[in-house]
Amino acid sequence: MKATHSPAPTAGAHLLLVDDDTDLLKLLSLRLHASGYRVSTAETAEAALGRIAVERFSLVVSDVRLPDRDGLALFEEIRRTCPVLPVILLTAHGSIPDAVEATSRGVFGYLTKPFDSQALLEKISQALQVGGPIHVGNDADDGDWRDEIISHSNRMATVLDEARLVAASDASILIRGDSGTGKELLARAIHRISSRANAPFVAINCGAIPEQLLESELFGHVKGAFTGAATANTGLFLTAHRGTVFLDEIGDMPLALQVKLLRVLQERAVRPVGASRAEPIDVRIISATHRDLELALAEGQFREDLFYRLNVVSLTLPTLDQRREDIPLLANHFLEVIGRKYHKRLRGFAPEAMEALATAAWPGNIRQLQNVVEQACALATTSLIPLALVERALRVPSIEALSYAEAKQRFERNYLIQLLKLTDGNVSDAARLADRNRTEFYRLLQRHALTPSLFRDGSVVARERQQ
Repeated sequence: MKATHSPAPTAGAHLLLVDDDTDLLKLLSLRLHASGYRVSTAETAEAALGRIAVERFSLVVSDVRLPDRDGLALFEEIRRTCPVLPVILLTAHGSIPDAVEATSRGVFGYLTKPFDSQALLEKISQALQVGGPIHVGNDADDGDWRDEIISHSNRMATVLDEARLVAASDASILIRGDSGTGKELLARAIHRISSRANAPFVAINCGAIPEQLLESELFGHVKGAFTGAATANTGLFLTAHRGTVFLDEIGDMPLALQVKLLRVLQERAVRPVGASRAEPIDVRIISATHRDLELALAEGQFREDLFYRLNVVSLTLPTLDQRREDIPLLANHFLEVIGRKYHKRLRGFAPEAMEALATAAWPGNIRQLQNVVEQACALATTSLIPLALVERALRVPSIEALSYAEAKQRFERNYLIQLLKLTDGNVSDAARLADRNRTEFYRLLQRHALTPSLFRDGSVVARERQQ
């Protein structure tokens, strides 16, 4: 009986061919098109990098000898910006040592010219099947796991490719990125495409809950464990059993609690506050921070052993400035959602209004953009958002651009500075005014890197006047 073959899973993948031999480019393009691939070409390394910056490719096939740099240098640059994009190198000057060096540095394959076309097709098929996800059209094959993440930028595509790869494992993930870049959205997307998707996703902001309550929120407590514990609390870790725990702003977690979290991760068991025995748990940890954790390690504010437990895989979200091509897409998405919220028929932004959005500074990232669009929508009296409303929303500093934890931290720091100014740096007097003991007050000062001696003799006030 004759065997039947299903269509190749890599058919339709978008390949980039890089070679300064135009005849070879034409020949390879024809052969690859005939095999069902989409093909783009570039004759220099710089041209290739330019195309990779604005288009999504499933594989790069490059000659080693290029006019502006060699193929290995091109590979290193590709690996830096698109770590999951596989690369195959071709050369007329191949040797075994060259091949060993290339593959040891991460190149998927290495073929010597003249090569057999079938060998190249097989190598391409292998690379696509073990490499990153294949992108055909508008990601229709990706399902709905990333539906909440609105983007068509290449930088976000790379992050999402990495996220999809690591979601298949159970490794702990640390998501880095400035406030407002969408760290929790990415964590939820990873959970949805993981094997834990049918179990709970539980999120907690470690910087938004008072230290004395955070342990109970994370690990639970029994009835009567402390004053006010009238009922038992399961805790987020036990609630998320077999699912995912998302620890947002992990860099703000107090050191004492870091020790307890490390013990939970090591023992895979949680002991609620006041309980006599620990409960086994099975959870995946995704954490996030906008802080420089390496600096926090150096300053003794974050435990090194916990850092390495959480940072098995690191994903970094770009700022909105780094993905400006997404601004119109995001703005129109928010306009549609917020228009429904306010029961308004809004068709879009006037061209000059969209230009203002696309060129504005966005220190608050996507969260700030959403706030600006919402303010413009709330005040809109026409179906097209005019420039004046966008300019008004951009001019007004908005507290909504800050998270609760950020607003609390800013208030706390300003409050401490005012107390130190008022008492000329006298910690005892400042602590008394704040109704805190000296030890607790010193911890607050250390958290905000404030030195009391700098406030003595009015030195801070004098410096401010000089400025």
